Amino acid sequence: MALDLSTRRIPARPPLAGTARGAASQDALTGLRISHVVIPLQRALSDAKVLTGRQSPLTQVDILAVEAVSEAGHAGMGFSYTLRAGGTAMFALACEIATRLIGQDPNDIGRLWELLRWQVNSLGRGGMAYQTIAAFDTALWDMKAGRARLPLAKLLGAHRDSLRIYNSEGQYLQADIDEIRAAADRSLALGIGGIKMKVGQPDGQEDLRRIDAMRSHLPDGIALMVDANQQWDRGYALQFGRIVDAMGLAFIEEPLDALDFAGHAALADALATPIATGEMLTSPTEAIQLVQAGGCDISQVDALRIGGVTPFLKAMTMAEAHRVAIAPHWAMELHVHLAAAFPEEPWIEHFHWLEPIFDERLDIADGRVAVPARPGLGLTLSAQARDWTRGNWVTGATIAG
Repeated sequence: MALDLSTRRIPARPPLAGTARGAASQDALTGLRISHVVIPLQRALSDAKVLTGRQSPLTQVDILAVEAVSEAGHAGMGFSYTLRAGGTAMFALACEIATRLIGQDPNDIGRLWELLRWQVNSLGRGGMAYQTIAAFDTALWDMKAGRARLPLAKLLGAHRDSLRIYNSEGQYLQADIDEIRAAADRSLALGIGGIKMKVGQPDGQEDLRRIDAMRSHLPDGIALMVDANQQWDRGYALQFGRIVDAMGLAFIEEPLDALDFAGHAALADALATPIATGEMLTSPTEAIQLVQAGGCDISQVDALRIGGVTPFLKAMTMAEAHRVAIAPHWAMELHVHLAAAFPEEPWIEHFHWLEPIFDERLDIADGRVAVPARPGLGLTLSAQARDWTRGNWVTGATIAG
């Protein structure tokens, strides 16, 4: 029997990507400038991935910067990054999708994140696509906090005005024991409260010798962490963890492959030393799955790798719900704001690498870093950043600077 379609009606579905501008709309994006900035490092750095032959030494950091202006006269600056490869590709992708935002209300950050996410959907839900979106997302949050004349931390609802900070950049594996001790001394003189050193090299006895040398060198009250950069298997990581368990380390970072959530969970259950991981995850889905699997005591999820502030807030909420601490990876200039909005005391990771591309500096003293009082992220791109810029692309209104 034929179906009588005249009597059948399928309900209309509401739009999934927002509605036309209405009375609540406050503004519209009128211009975007995309920049590819390459920061040269003063010295090539090697971690365990280099010593095991998996990677080349790190010689530069590629930054994707996004500057946005709006119809109402507001401005925002955001950034993302990649190491070793992908900077040119991220810049090209950013230029390709930027026009999608022109005319949009910059206050609708969640909707605009979804708009960009669907634009790059064929590239997958994570990876370079989300790292590119992160530059736009952080620019929009910078603009929103600036409009409110609040530091981003205060817009989000800060639990504290300063955070514990540790240094990572002086203790790479190309440096000998005298060099890592001297680097630690320089960090402590700056007011840093913890030192993280690289381990995971082929000779495990050398790892233990370096840890013992650093622990005996550091004053009481200074935290010591170690980072294996995913170079161990489960059996070796358990053996190593049991050897150092009595040393009072603040955490062991990335002992296993980044996606081995079950293996990290087993280590977290077996060891007294906290297990930290999550920096290499590149989507909010992975960040949430890590916590749900019990895969860490400390989540090191990086906002710029999982897509920006918007997804990081979701990952941070999941960490809070599961009573997992946080110590966001790198990008202290951004993470000082986000981690300040976490209920439990976090750690912030100190690197000098980004400092030359910004005019401003963070205030560090007594083992803590202060949340900046400046509106938004409190950052402006420096003349040095302009000098290191390898590519510029503007859409919409002309942007000064």
